[in-house]
Amino acid sequence: MDECLCVAVGLDGHASGDRQPPQYSQAAAGEPTLLTVDEVKTAFHEFGHALHGMFSNVKYPRFSGTSVPSDFVEYPSQVNEMWMIDPEVLANYAKHYKTGEAMPKELLGKFIEAKKFNQGFLTTEYLAASLVDQRWHQLSAAQVPTDVLGFEANALKEAGVDFAPVPPRYRTTYFSHSFSGGYSAGYYSYLWSEKLDADTVEWFKENGGLLRKNGDHFRNTLLSRGGTVDALDLFRNFRGRDPKIEPLLNRRGLTVH
Repeated sequence: MDECLCVAVGLDGHASGDRQPPQYSQAAAGEPTLLTVDEVKTAFHEFGHALHGMFSNVKYPRFSGTSVPSDFVEYPSQVNEMWMIDPEVLANYAKHYKTGEAMPKELLGKFIEAKKFNQGFLTTEYLAASLVDQRWHQLSAAQVPTDVLGFEANALKEAGVDFAPVPPRYRTTYFSHSFSGGYSAGYYSYLWSEKLDADTVEWFKENGGLLRKNGDHFRNTLLSRGGTVDALDLFRNFRGRDPKIEPLLNRRGLTVH
């Protein structure tokens, strides 16, 4: 296979696809193609979007699959990333390409722990950019200031994230996501989706992990419903309660034990 259908999901929930070369590392002639960790993660993530569409069971196409709010569309795909490191799934693909030896449990453990490295910095810089994005889009046209950097500095101070060692991931003067990239007032959406995702992963763990009944519950209460129900109600129907922040903080190593 030398081409794939790459699908982009816009903020309105609609997808557009173009055939493009696969966005993976290309092997030398005669050598097997080996994927990086990030490429494997991308494969699981994008397949999560595909499942969201394939499992859709709604009357009107306008509300099918990924036709959901922008701060919800990444949630099912991020949930699917959990299976990348699930022991049962991992045993089927994470093998040495020459010897066939399975990935050692110790190596997997190191990989999971390493994901927590520097999360204080990464979380703060992301939140800072998200809050600046929100603040700009709370202004009316008449309120737009001429002192751009001064406004940004004040917004960070008001939000409690004016910490010089950790500046925003994007500054106002080159924040293309916010002003021309389709994420106006929506840059927070990936982190909000990850909050839902982390809580969902905890539900699977609490209920036995990779079981058909668990998958059916996720499919019937959430994946199949598309945008026919308010997004937060879909989560409540699946989880049985509102989302909690603790699973996300635990995942990122930001809790004190």
